[in-house]
Amino acid sequence: MNIDIRMAHLFSALSDDQVRQVMESSHTGTLKDGESLFETGDEANRFFLVIGGQIKLFRVSSNGDQKIIDIIQPGNTFAEALMFMEHPIYPVSAEALGPARVISFDNRRFLQILSESIDVCFRIMGTMSQRLRGLIKEIDDLTLQSATTRMCAMLLRRMEDVGAKQFTLPAAKGVLAARLSMKPETFSRILQNLSTQNILKTKSNEIQVLDEDLLRSLAHLESIYGLEPEKPCALKGNNVSIDLNQKTG
Repeated sequence: MNIDIRMAHLFSALSDDQVRQVMESSHTGTLKDGESLFETGDEANRFFLVIGGQIKLFRVSSNGDQKIIDIIQPGNTFAEALMFMEHPIYPVSAEALGPARVISFDNRRFLQILSESIDVCFRIMGTMSQRLRGLIKEIDDLTLQSATTRMCAMLLRRMEDVGAKQFTLPAAKGVLAARLSMKPETFSRILQNLSTQNILKTKSNEIQVLDEDLLRSLAHLESIYGLEPEKPCALKGNNVSIDLNQKTG
């Protein structure tokens, strides 16, 4: 398979010669559903580009619960920031969500290319900055938004990514529920509520958005349109007490 890695933002500033150098130390692999790519604590001497399927990044808590950190889609890289650590280890585990194909790249070889190209240095700095902003926003979403709001925001992003009001959920409902920090039954209940309010239609993993304006409103506001309210909880800190309409499951 002929893959132009410059489809990924991280590699888009590379010259033809730099692409050749990067690919010389790369490996392409195929994973089965549920097959592990690496585990938390493994030595991190390579980073990855997904070229087919999806890769789930996750951590497992002391009581065995799995927290999904991200679902990496085709055309996206991950674990590249670790190359700048003196003794890098993977802080999360990675496994395939269904059949998947990835290209892995040698950290040392890529660092050598970075030392020779200021354009590529700026590109990777920009990529990491975007990811940092995304993580900060995710923390805000998880702590300040209701489960319904998080669900609607996810559906809206999926609709915009696909470019159509009818689409398939990007992963199994249980996986998406974990990604949104809610229980599967909460995920299903919110979908049913949205369907009852004629905001969307659902059939298995297929979604059809019926009222885009209302979906957009719910993606940015608390639930005020007759959907089942979330139980309030209190978040307290130093001189701070915030009541949140949030139920994570």
